[in-house]
Amino acid sequence: MKFIVLTLFKEMFDAFVSTSIIKRAIDKNIASIEVIDIRDFTKDKHNRVDFPPYGGGSGMIISAQPLSAAIDYSIEKLSSENKKIEIIYMSPRGKVLNYNISKELSSSNSNYIVICGHYEGIDERIIEEYNVKEISIGDYVLTGGELACQVLMDSIIRLLPGVINEDSLMEESHTDNLLEYPQYTKPYDFRGRKVPDILISGHHKNIAEYRKKESIRITKKFRPDLIDKYNEEKNKSKKEGN
Repeated sequence: MKFIVLTLFKEMFDAFVSTSIIKRAIDKNIASIEVIDIRDFTKDKHNRVDFPPYGGGSGMIISAQPLSAAIDYSIEKLSSENKKIEIIYMSPRGKVLNYNISKELSSSNSNYIVICGHYEGIDERIIEEYNVKEISIGDYVLTGGELACQVLMDSIIRLLPGVINEDSLMEESHTDNLLEYPQYTKPYDFRGRKVPDILISGHHKNIAEYRKKESIRITKKFRPDLIDKYNEEKNKSKKEGN
């Protein structure tokens, strides 16, 4: 899977592409990330890419001219691939990212162009012209889309086959609308707090049942909104089984 990132701050991706699981995915040719500076495409004599909004208001807007040129360049680079090209804009007004969206994007036979906005955003005509999909990582505002872009790519790449062990993916939070159960490791006794005895019992069925109950307990405590979804899916499965 290929990602082309359009940004005004390329240096923010240096560590992202060269460490940990993302680097492993790149080294194994499972994913590739190319970061492109939008400034390289401006025709403004002062090398500007942002201008005040029409109609007044505070802040600056990234101009359609350099951004469209960067998108066209990226589309041409990806056009030789036998894959769909999807363009995503990291935007606070977009659909909020969740596990299902990440899973859908990771399973799609697509390559992605990801736009990192800055200042007050991008010209609306870019979104209309290129049928851009808008995604948010939460109900708050960042100074730019670079961190949000990294969150998006990380959530997608880690789900690609061969990046992370399949068993690890099956047991993590949100895969079935439940948060992950509490985890423990050595030492057995930490300041008087001991690992639950059932986890060292060696009885795998009982351990699985304990972990499921703990997942439900943790979800009710921290994300009660997910319990409704969990129960809906559970009831749906029962009906389909009947």
